[in-house]
Amino acid sequence: MSDEKARAGRSSVKQYFKFGERPFLKGAGTRSPEAWFLGTKAENADELEKLIVEAIRDHSFWRRNFHPQDPTHITEQAKRHPSYLHAMDSLKDNLRSLMSFLKKSVPFFSGRYQGHMNWDTSLPSILGYFAAMLYNPNNVAFEGSTSTTILEMIVGDDLCRMLGYTVPEDGDTTKGIVRPWGHITSGGTVANIEAIWSARNLKFYPLSLRDALRAEPSLAAARDIEVSTCDGRRACLVSLDAWSLLNLKVDDILALPERLTEAYGISSDTITKAMSSHSLQHLGMQELFRRCGADVPASPVILVPATKHYSFPKAAAVLGLGSANVLDVPVDCDARMSLSALEKMLRDCLEQRRPVVTVVAVIGSTEESAVDPLKGILELRYKLQKEGLSFTVHADAAWGGYFASILRPDEGPRAREERTGPVPEIGMSGYVTSQFSALGRADSITVDPHKSGYIPYPAGALCYRNSAMRDMVTFKAPYILHGDAEPTVGIYGLEGSKPGAAVAAVYLSHKVIRPTRSGYGQIHRRTLFNCKRFYARLLSMAGPDDRFVVVPVPRLPAEISGADVETERRFIRERIDRRGVDDLLSDPEAMALLPEIGPDQNILTYAVNFKHPDGSLNTSLDLANRLNKAIYDLLSIDPGDDIYGYRMIVSTTDFSEEHYGKVFIEDYKRRLGVASSPGTTVTVLRSTTMEPWILETPEGSMLDVLENELRDAIFKSMMRDSMFQIFEEIDANRDGVLDVGEVMAKFREKGYRDTEIDEFLRLCDIDRSGTVSIDEFLGAFSQFVAKGALTVGR
Repeated sequence: MSDEKARAGRSSVKQYFKFGERPFLKGAGTRSPEAWFLGTKAENADELEKLIVEAIRDHSFWRRNFHPQDPTHITEQAKRHPSYLHAMDSLKDNLRSLMSFLKKSVPFFSGRYQGHMNWDTSLPSILGYFAAMLYNPNNVAFEGSTSTTILEMIVGDDLCRMLGYTVPEDGDTTKGIVRPWGHITSGGTVANIEAIWSARNLKFYPLSLRDALRAEPSLAAARDIEVSTCDGRRACLVSLDAWSLLNLKVDDILALPERLTEAYGISSDTITKAMSSHSLQHLGMQELFRRCGADVPASPVILVPATKHYSFPKAAAVLGLGSANVLDVPVDCDARMSLSALEKMLRDCLEQRRPVVTVVAVIGSTEESAVDPLKGILELRYKLQKEGLSFTVHADAAWGGYFASILRPDEGPRAREERTGPVPEIGMSGYVTSQFSALGRADSITVDPHKSGYIPYPAGALCYRNSAMRDMVTFKAPYILHGDAEPTVGIYGLEGSKPGAAVAAVYLSHKVIRPTRSGYGQIHRRTLFNCKRFYARLLSMAGPDDRFVVVPVPRLPAEISGADVETERRFIRERIDRRGVDDLLSDPEAMALLPEIGPDQNILTYAVNFKHPDGSLNTSLDLANRLNKAIYDLLSIDPGDDIYGYRMIVSTTDFSEEHYGKVFIEDYKRRLGVASSPGTTVTVLRSTTMEPWILETPEGSMLDVLENELRDAIFKSMMRDSMFQIFEEIDANRDGVLDVGEVMAKFREKGYRDTEIDEFLRLCDIDRSGTVSIDEFLGAFSQFVAKGALTVGR
């Protein structure tokens, strides 16, 4: 890259506009969630329709006034032709057919949807996407996206600010300032792969530069350049061994090209040309690693928590590192990366001289909503650098990144109508707040606007603390980059074509709903309030007479600190769960505890276990897992089903010891009541709370609705599972059929009346063969439950 282009790439968008023309993303924004979404009953449909029509009319005006003297091609005469009319009729009919089929989609907007990380999309993001979509910009290069490339640069800066990176103001030329940089990707998977790509290339850059300095005459002037090793030694770069070069600090590596230019007068183009035959991008992993020799006897690794996203082993496979070298760090009892386990693994790498490319901290895991101890990871890196081991730290905040807006102060003047008094919102826990306060020290951060930013797909993002890190993955493409002063974003990523409409969606949503305390922060304080109350309801849901227990994955604060757990449970039951919103808000002690309970963010995982008729808790992990799978079957969408028949929707996942580690699995099995049972995989249910609407309304409580639907699913699943168990008990020879006499004997043993058994057998033995298949058995059960003929709680 030329010096001029490098300067252009890092400069402000201000230079491309005359006074007053350029878009910007600063200011107070607005503060009304009711104006930010279409609504569960499409309450803002009229406003959306008017603005969509306005966008179409404005785009049409643009077309008509771009060289209006040019000829028109779709004439009124053409519109009257039979083939035109036939085509339009076909379009209308097929559109209506498509719209009918789309009604089988998932009702993300509803409070009854508790499944994956999806909810309504914001009105400004819908309108921004729609308006820009009409122009069809491609943000791979400026000449295909002359407006949305600028918007992407602006949005990138805004995301960096939200996450805690310092973006210099226009005109700030402070010497040595480290400027961040961010851009939009199709999603968190691509963003994570890019982060590992840049970290891998950064790791090996000093090694490549050493070889180039030794071999290339054009770099001869800089052969005496010195660097600081991570343990504080000062040495000539060309004399250092491979291990030392592979453990230089991030900013020291990124400063090397600029030092060659400023101190030795070697141009950027000369450096690029000289490095081309020595770089990892050119040589590949095998050849470059071979050149390390005996200095580095083991393959480089990536350390990730057990809660990692699948994109990390995928990144390792794509980048030639190998998924076998993605090492899972066990988690603690709260599903957060164990710092002690991480330190042990890092010290093993130091002892084995095994390069660590990066350590990943998940900031809001997508199954447990757990936030890893980022602050502790950064402190651990600082400690180990003194001993000779360095690496990048990547924060995968694809899900949780927008929660940083809770900590960002509002911009602009205070709104006159700002509320006073208590409001149904809470912040993050003390622990989580501490980790978010450290985000600005991570070397790279993934964040997905299309998750907790409520933006339409596709809109992920990757932000670098040091913008120079993007240069580690640059491939120049002359056929699309021909202007030295062109702003560009596309050359710094993995993707080629990508929709500028996605950028416009993020831009307009950020413009209206600022990523600050009163914008996105308000949304997420409300979702936390709702999620923590749902946690309190699950915790308190099963009474003494219920034949089940619900065990959320997040532990109580008392369980963590060793305080009195039953006292805290009783407090939550009496002072948080069953109280009205106003009463809860007026209780300072309850409001102080509310942010500290439940998950780190707003995804809640939990499992159900059943009690036997004598009141004892089931101790079989297999039977508990089967019950939770049965509940999920009732509360998940089957292909082709009528969506209106689903009254609550959740998702499910499995926790295995192989990935999560022994500490987490054994602790959760103990809390679930199956500690003594063999097996190391636990099936759990997952509910995601993304709606900012308060769950209590004058018409009733959505919490009560969710509890009733979950209770119904639990009861039906327990009865169904009880039938499975009875069938298995009776079917001693495992031939898949039951004798009618055996059924009667077993039902009498369970305490059912003869009249109930006769009715069940009448429904069950459909073909009057005297035997009952598993399908007949369960089919009769379903009818029986529908009729209410059997007492479910028996």
